[in-house]
Amino acid sequence: MSGPWMFVQPHRFRRGAALTLVFAGVLVTGFASGSWTGGAAQAGQGPEGSPISPRVVEEQHPADAHRLVSRSGDRWSAAYTAREYEGLQQELEGSYVGVGIAVRAGRDGRVEVARVTGGSPAERAGVRPGDRVHTVDGEDVTGLPVTEVVARLRGAEPQDAAPAAGETVVVGLGRDGRRWDEPLERAVLETESVTVRKLGQDVVRLRVESFTKGSGARVREALDELPERGGVLLDLRGNSGGLLHEAAAVASAFLDGGLVATYDDGGEQHALYAEAGGSQDVPLVVLVDGGTMSAAELLAGAFQDRGRAVVVGSRTFGKGSVQMPMEQPDGSVAELTVGHYATPAGRELEGQGLTPDVEVRAGQRVEDKARTVLGGLARRG
Repeated sequence: MSGPWMFVQPHRFRRGAALTLVFAGVLVTGFASGSWTGGAAQAGQGPEGSPISPRVVEEQHPADAHRLVSRSGDRWSAAYTAREYEGLQQELEGSYVGVGIAVRAGRDGRVEVARVTGGSPAERAGVRPGDRVHTVDGEDVTGLPVTEVVARLRGAEPQDAAPAAGETVVVGLGRDGRRWDEPLERAVLETESVTVRKLGQDVVRLRVESFTKGSGARVREALDELPERGGVLLDLRGNSGGLLHEAAAVASAFLDGGLVATYDDGGEQHALYAEAGGSQDVPLVVLVDGGTMSAAELLAGAFQDRGRAVVVGSRTFGKGSVQMPMEQPDGSVAELTVGHYATPAGRELEGQGLTPDVEVRAGQRVEDKARTVLGGLARRG
């Protein structure tokens, strides 16, 4: 299994009840917090606050999530234990217990470190992106699904117990032909999905790694501190998705209302709108690449279609399908595709991705090109 996503987040599971509506990306990175970057609308509500129709799973249904997903033939489907799905919710809420490692599936079943959280136990121990993860507590993890590796890094047993800060997990790592065991103490870590960096007196780069709780508010705070006639580079490179209502909140920071996206749920059409009152006059350039997925693609496409921003970089991933999480009788959760979303102009991005307005060739610095474009927008304004 591979990839992250955009989904509707439930606060609590109830057997036989719908969990939420999901716009999923691919689970390419799994956080060693028991969750992964992805996206959703608020629990129990559609993007516009309307109730979501329940997806009922009958008690007599014999299949758990893994069996249901394996039978579906759905390339974007995913299966989670109740514990794994609980971890996902925790991270989207802004904090989690883990060691600060995001992992991805490499070639030939390899498991690699995709990202290391700043200030985490893993960073303090010198773990780096690209390091191979060979073992967790002495057991080989080669060939295991990313979700399983994440669960082991968190501490997946007993099934009904939450991972505890202070516990130690021994991670077998490899780099440049060298192998070693690294004891890492699990800790409570905060999700820093939005980082702000000033690039000169009148340019701010807002990097949004995923749309977690509070991302929209953090972007608005940064805009409030922007100098008069200042410009923004909104960096969505590597953003694999997130909470749908937070992606809409970021859109609302730059738009004065209007359509952000449409999507279908089992043939029923829905629309997602930005709130009124955004900063429409701030020059805006959006950075994207092949790791820009799901909710991040939706956001970039909305800005592009509505002429609000110039999109710079390389073609995005192309994840535009909608998943619905369904709880099974054993407490596991299956996510299955129920529809697709489209940009305001009606473009469906599934399998195609988003073509930037200004493509950056190999060897060029994306940020330099983006600043040049932003300078042109500022002069025009």
